Amino acid sequence: MKTKIGWIGLGRMGILMSARLQAGGYPLDVYNRTKGKGNNLSALGATIASSPAELLDKTDVLIIMVSDDNATREIFNGAAGLLSSNATAKIIINMSTVSPGISKEMAECCRRQGNRYLDAPVSGSVKQAESGELVVMVGGDEDVFLQVKPVLDQLSKLTIRMGSSGAGNSAKLAVNTLLGIMSQGLSEVVLFANDNGIKTNDLLDVIHNSAMGNVYMKIKGDAILQNNFDAAFALKHIAKDLRLAKQSGLKSPLGEMAYQTFQVAEAEFGEEDIIAVIKKLGTKE
Repeated sequence: MKTKIGWIGLGRMGILMSARLQAGGYPLDVYNRTKGKGNNLSALGATIASSPAELLDKTDVLIIMVSDDNATREIFNGAAGLLSSNATAKIIINMSTVSPGISKEMAECCRRQGNRYLDAPVSGSVKQAESGELVVMVGGDEDVFLQVKPVLDQLSKLTIRMGSSGAGNSAKLAVNTLLGIMSQGLSEVVLFANDNGIKTNDLLDVIHNSAMGNVYMKIKGDAILQNNFDAAFALKHIAKDLRLAKQSGLKSPLGEMAYQTFQVAEAEFGEEDIIAVIKKLGTKE
């Protein structure tokens, strides 16, 4: 019999990731604060729980995909939260991008409850979530990781244990710091080239055919060319991730530069895609 999966958080990523598990034959139960988001999954056989505690009671592995530390804390400590359940021998996997600190805290709470906790944030966006080509970075005990790896492999092209509790979160913050630096760097060189009479499409042709070319540069370069700033990964999320990285000790020159830039850009362009930072950098003060 396949592992019974519980899923909390049906945002843009969560709805696609949970649907992949359901399509892979895993029995699925879901909970979401906003009612109605699980209707499509329900139509395909998923059941909808009334609370996190109820969901934990009826599943083997419970996966969380929410926005931040506060949302995570509410799921555990809120009314009918996970820590109010008497269920034991469960595995709770938090795939949200949160701080290493809260993962260490929740892992200890789960241990005292008689359950196990992994932090398992992902690299990738909507397209990769839909196709099952995310990269999953896991923190927690190796025996628990090996037990749930087949579940995580259904969502990913690479599932890798980074170390003990919080290590997955630390790896994700490192990756997203690079994401911020690359986004700002691409934006700056496009603006610099434009100021010197170079067309954006010509510059991007050179970049894509050079050693600097990569998938991310191609996707975000195309977005700049098409003036398309619809959020695949919202700028407000990278601003949040850079705040978490700074709280975790980020102090390098490039990291600090990206942190400052995205904090300023968030107020005006937070709901747009990360590469909308080019519009803030191009504003004449």
